Formats: sequence, C-alpha cells, structure tokens
Amino acid sequence: MLIAATREVSRAINRCELTHLTREVIDVDRARAQHHAYERALEEAGCTIVRVEAAPELPDSVFVEDAAVVLSEVAIIMRPGARQRRAETPAVAELLGRYRPLRFIEAPGTIDGGDVLVAGRSVFVGRSGRTNAAAVEQMHAILQPHGYAVHPVPVTGCLHLKSAVTALADDRLLLNGEWVARELFSSLDLDIVDVDPREPYAANIVRVADELVYPDAFPRTRERIERQGTRVRTVGVSEIAKAEGAVTCCSLIFPGDA
Repeated sequence: MLIAATREVSRAINRCELTHLTREVIDVDRARAQHHAYERALEEAGCTIVRVEAAPELPDSVFVEDAAVVLSEVAIIMRPGARQRRAETPAVAELLGRYRPLRFIEAPGTIDGGDVLVAGRSVFVGRSGRTNAAAVEQMHAILQPHGYAVHPVPVTGCLHLKSAVTALADDRLLLNGEWVARELFSSLDLDIVDVDPREPYAANIVRVADELVYPDAFPRTRERIERQGTRVRTVGVSEIAKAEGAVTCCSLIFPGDA
C-alpha cells in the first residue's frame, strides 16, 4: 500500500515565502480545488491519502515535502531553511512516526525536503539557499549505515533541487540542465530526459509506482516523457505554482508497510 501524506491549503497562503518569483494574488478557493484534484489523481494512481492536521496559520504548510524525507528504513524530519517554516514540521513528524522510526536534522543544519532527490540507493541533496553543508553531513551520517550514497549538488536559478530534477524511475531523471549540472547525474549512469527549453519549470514530476503525476502546463515536455512509455496523469496546479510550489511539494509518498 502506498501512502500519500498531504496537508490542506492554508487560508494564509498569500503570505507564503517567495524567493525567485514575483508575488501574485493566489485564489485560495481555486488553489484548494486544484489540491483536491491532485489528491484524487494520487488516489487513482494507487495511493491512500493520509492528511496531516491542517495548519491555517502557516502559509506554506501545504508543501509537506519540505518537512521530511521518507525512505523504507527511516523518516528524516527536516529543519527548513526559512525560519518561519519550522513550525510546519511537528505535525508531519507526528504522522510519520506511525509508519517509520524518526531522525531529525539538528542546528546548525538547515534543509528543505524539496532539496532531496532519491533515485534508487542514491540520495542527491541540493546545496540551495535553503540547504547548507551541515545538513548534508547529517544526511550522510543518517543514511550511510542504511546503504545510501549521499551526493551534494549545487543548485542555481531555482528554489530547490527538485525544481531542476526529479525521478522518472530509479535510473531515469527529468532534468533542466540550466539549473543543475547534467554531468553529475549522467556520470552515475542515470538516463536523462531533458525538459523542453521553452518550459524551464517542467522538471518537477511525481512518481507513483509505475505512473507519473505531472502539471498540465508543460505539454512539450510531457510528450518527451510519454515517449519513454510511462503513463502520465496531468493536473492543474497554477495557483500552487504562484507560491513556488509544484507537484512533488504537496505530498510525501511512501509504502505504508515497509
């Protein structure tokens, strides 16, 4: 059974943290409708939705991915790079503690889950404005005993590593080479599907078993992905995108019986 942990869109989302985008008004009701459609897509792809307790006072709380990384052996609770977001993690930790042993990133480490990409036994950690070297060292200390190799990755031009690259499969990635170095991944014998250059934000995709959930805003890149023979479900996330969010940001997907 696959679990998808999600969290309701906050009424305060218009006060969200922004780093690379100009602030636009977010239609909260539309954002919530899009989020519900996203949850339905995850259910149709085989997930059971488990919701973290809502946090209407926390603008970015819908982005549960930033609060944790869940692997078969352990759930690692992040220490977000934006101080205002650190209140998001306790409720996520409470839920994940039902399914996994918990480990915590401690000060001076700062890290967002959006900077952590797992591909097989490789864990790539983006060195972005939100994630520092101390957190990368702690990730290595936690994961090396479980047989994972941790690779730091410089990130430029975007918020998180997974704005620039996500996994289509354990050995295949979707990547924007303008924001992250292609060679780092190809040197590890990972296949690369490049985003269409006209769609720079198109590298973020959710893998659910043998299916993919993807924004409907990137038809050219979707065509490239479908050539690989994988089924793609599209969803609208235009309001969530105004908060520098994407499809991976809004869920934590993991086997419930690991």
